[in-house]
Amino acid sequence: MTATAERPTVAPGRVVWFTGLSGAGKSTLASALYAELQTRGVAVELLDGDAVRENLSKGLGFTKADRDTNVRRIGFVAGLLAKHGVTVLVSAISPYADTRREVLGAFDSALEVFVDAPLEVVTERDVKGLYLKAIAGEIPHFTGVSDPYERPESPDLHLRTDHITVEDGVRQLLDRLGA
Repeated sequence: MTATAERPTVAPGRVVWFTGLSGAGKSTLASALYAELQTRGVAVELLDGDAVRENLSKGLGFTKADRDTNVRRIGFVAGLLAKHGVTVLVSAISPYADTRREVLGAFDSALEVFVDAPLEVVTERDVKGLYLKAIAGEIPHFTGVSDPYERPESPDLHLRTDHITVEDGVRQLLDRLGA
């Protein structure tokens, strides 16, 4: 007679997907929420779009197909983590609404957070001057300038980072998560 090992039951985690223009505050809010959830003992992981692109999606360009592949890869990893009880914070521009809907639709409990700031504000925040170069035509395929960013029509949470503090944003996120 063989004993079968029972897998421990793990409550599924959640996916919190931060979308918005570069410089809108996605990574800032996700990092602050990450720190707060850690202090509360929540199993949490942060998937930052820049880090994922460097380590998981290296070699992809900035065509729509490549951007969609990147978002799907992030979604795949987020799903694996959430399946094991981790709250996953994804900070990625994810510019195309149809791809966001596809990826978020795969999760039982996902939260789409639109981190919003006007183009003039994100341009001011841009210490590398990438927006100014894109506006001048020096950088092709720059989201929000020469490539589209499709705003979420009905996000679960809409945070206008030109009107709120990081602390206010984290408080709204915690309220929405029921934490």
